[in-house]
Parts: sequence; C-alpha cells; structure tokens
Amino acid sequence: MSTQVTVHRMVTTTTTSAFLINVGYLKTFPGILKIFQIILGCVAVGIIGHYIHWSQRSDSLVPELFFLLIATACLITTSLLLFSCICSIATASIIPKTLFVVLLHGTLSYLLVCSSINLLREVVSRNEGYKIYEKGYSSKIFSGALGLVNCALYILSSIYSVRTFRRG
Repeated sequence: MSTQVTVHRMVTTTTTSAFLINVGYLKTFPGILKIFQIILGCVAVGIIGHYIHWSQRSDSLVPELFFLLIATACLITTSLLLFSCICSIATASIIPKTLFVVLLHGTLSYLLVCSSINLLREVVSRNEGYKIYEKGYSSKIFSGALGLVNCALYILSSIYSVRTFRRG
C-alpha cells in the first residue's frame, strides 16, 4: 500500500540591522591596556587643563600646552582604536596584526615621554628656590607623572603589538 505525502516548504529570509558589541575584547590584554590608557589619559588631561592659567605670559604656558596637546592626541587615538575594536569583531582580529598599531603605540609613547619630561622639567625649574610654589604645582607634577605611567603602558602595548605583528 502506498501513500502520497505532500511537503510544503516555506523559505523566510530576514535581514537585521543588529549592532553587535565585542565585549570579549575588553577581557583581553590589549583591551585592558587600552582601558587603563584611556583612564590615565582622561585624568592627566583633566588635571593639566584645569591648572593652565590663561592670564600668564604665553611663553610660560608652552610646556603645559605641549603636554595637553600630546595627552589629548593619545587619548583620542586610543579611544577610537578601542571603540573600533569593540564595535567590530573583524577589526579586533585584523588591526592588531598590522604594522599600524606598532607604529602608533611607538609614536604615542615617544611623544608622551617627551612631553611629560618637558612638563616636569619646566615646572620644577620655574619653581626652583621658591618657598611658595605656583598654584597647581603639585597637580602639574602629578599630571606629568601620570603621563610617564601612561607612556609605560604605551610601551607595553607597543611590545605586545610587535609580538602580535611578528606572529602574523
């Protein structure tokens, strides 16, 4: 005895515009380093930006402005790199293997160490021999020290980027 079976198939296609966030990147070593770099950068930029006295002569503001410029550039580029790795899984897997990240972290660490040392040297030499320091002296010193710590984090990121780049 034979029976007939009719099968109806229905094909449904849907398109979605889901926005996936790569939260797993924040648990990796480069992700944690970038978070700390952003936090230290925000604190350093906030402190040095608060204690710049615009009523001073313009030539005495050069170290503070140079540090503010470099620290802000580091903060912006690191934030953009972190957001691009969080928003795209492909970016998080491809960009660390490129020479761009190695050059970026190397350049940022060099510029940050130069601006931090320049800030520390100028602030200390301006107040050398005075019993009463300028307003924000210790805060500017702390901001320069944060810049050096952040520079160490960028050097660590650069070393990790070189290893990742060589692995391919």
